[in-house]
Amino acid sequence: MIKLGLIGYPLVHSFSKKYFNEKFDNENIKNVSYQNYELKNINELKSLIKRNSDLRGLNVTIPYKEKVIKYLDKIDEKYLNIGAVNVIKIIDNKLFGINTDYEAFKITLKEWLDTGFNSKALILGTGGSSKSVSLALKELNIDHNFVSRKKRKNVFSYDELLDIKTFSNYKLIINTTPLGMYPKINLLPNIPYRLITKNYFLYDLVYNPKTTKFLEKGKRRGAKIKNGLEMLHLQAELSWNYWNQK
Repeated sequence: MIKLGLIGYPLVHSFSKKYFNEKFDNENIKNVSYQNYELKNINELKSLIKRNSDLRGLNVTIPYKEKVIKYLDKIDEKYLNIGAVNVIKIIDNKLFGINTDYEAFKITLKEWLDTGFNSKALILGTGGSSKSVSLALKELNIDHNFVSRKKRKNVFSYDELLDIKTFSNYKLIINTTPLGMYPKINLLPNIPYRLITKNYFLYDLVYNPKTTKFLEKGKRRGAKIKNGLEMLHLQAELSWNYWNQK
C-alpha cells in the first residue's frame, strides 16, 4: 500500500484527505491511501517517515510551508526563491519539494479576474502562502503590497489601509492568513470594509467555511468574492501529478 498524506498543525480545517480518498474511489485507484499526520513540531517529520516506509508523498500546510525547507534534500531554485513548499516527494528516503500553491493560485486568479483588470493588489499576511501569491502576481504583472500587523519595508500595517487614497489604489485583496478558518470562523482581517465597492475583488485562500467573514463583508459591499476551494482542488491535482512523475 502506497501512503500519501498531509502534515501540519492543526488539521481539523483541511479537506485534503476527503478530496484524495474520494478521487481514489471515483477513479478506481487501488493500493493508495491518504492520511492526515498532525505534527506538533516540524522536527517530528523524520521520525514520521522512518515509521512509515511506504510513505511516498506529502502535502504541507500551516504552519510548516517555510520550516519544512531545511529538511529537503533537493528543491528547485524557483521554489527556494518563493521560500515555501507545499508538496514533498519521497524517493529512497530523500525528500524533494515543490510549490503547487503558486501555480494553482495563478491559474484560478487569471480565470476569475475581469479581463483588463488594471489595479493593484494587497496580500494580507506574510507567511508561506503569501510568497506563493506574490510570485503569481508578479508573473501576471499585477503590482502588489503585503499587509501585516507591523509596518516594515515594503509592508503596510493594517492601520495604513484606513487612508482612503491608499486603499482605493488596491482593488484586489487576497487573504493568505488563517483568519476565519474553521473552527475560528468569526475572525477576519482588520481592513476598512466600509471603503469596499463593487469594483473590488476579494480572494480568500481559506475554503472552510465556504464563505468566511472576510468574503461575507466584501459581498455585502458589492465586491466579487472567491474562496480557496478551486485552488485547493487544482493544487491537489498538481501534487498528484508530481508524485506520479517518473
